[in-house]
Amino acid sequence: MVAERFTVDLNKPLVFQVGHLGEEYQEWIHQPIVCVEGPRFFQSDFWEFLTRTVWWAIPTIWLPVVCYVLSISARKGLTFPQIGLIVALGVLTWTLLEYTLHRFLFHIQTKSYWANTAHYLLHGCHHKHPQDGLRLVFPPTATAILLVPLWKLLHLVATPATAPAMLGGILFGYVMYDITHYYLHHGQPKEPTFKHLKKYHLNHHFRIQDKGYGITSSLWDKVFGTLPGTKAAAGKKS
Repeated sequence: MVAERFTVDLNKPLVFQVGHLGEEYQEWIHQPIVCVEGPRFFQSDFWEFLTRTVWWAIPTIWLPVVCYVLSISARKGLTFPQIGLIVALGVLTWTLLEYTLHRFLFHIQTKSYWANTAHYLLHGCHHKHPQDGLRLVFPPTATAILLVPLWKLLHLVATPATAPAMLGGILFGYVMYDITHYYLHHGQPKEPTFKHLKKYHLNHHFRIQDKGYGITSSLWDKVFGTLPGTKAAAGKKS
């Protein structure tokens, strides 16, 4: 007997379906469906609500937190130039985190039921429905949970005065990442830098999905050799 392939019903909540795809899950998520309104994830309205976030919630919630933690470093004696330098280091640290998470966690290969389900919630849904406007930014509840161990880690490796500024820099880098990511999908940039970034990121979605992991910058793709090749270069190789 030949087992029938599992078929996902897009008219029903998806999260608890996708795990059944098994080894076919990775192929399925990389066949994108381009629509502005994404599918329903959960039957429960509460859990469904937690998966949807408007883009402007990110700067509204987190930029005041950035200002607050920077004020802590200022009250502990750091000068504004010192805070600015630490924030710049924090932003650079974020770009490396952005690249590392995207490459090694968001694009991890899964095939078991629960691994597929977790991956779909984390990043697979974005590749399947890349224009889903309410699931392009990270839910604030999840961010808040992750900030707790990050805060504790920074206090282990930095001084009481520098740790808040470092957190502020990383958090500011994250905010810039999330709103940039949204803009690359839904904006129509005319400025050359953002036009390049949009082309670069959509190339990751629709052409070469195992390259181009940077969102706000291609720096770490250049450093680690995951920069997508040009069509001309690809043609020469073939």
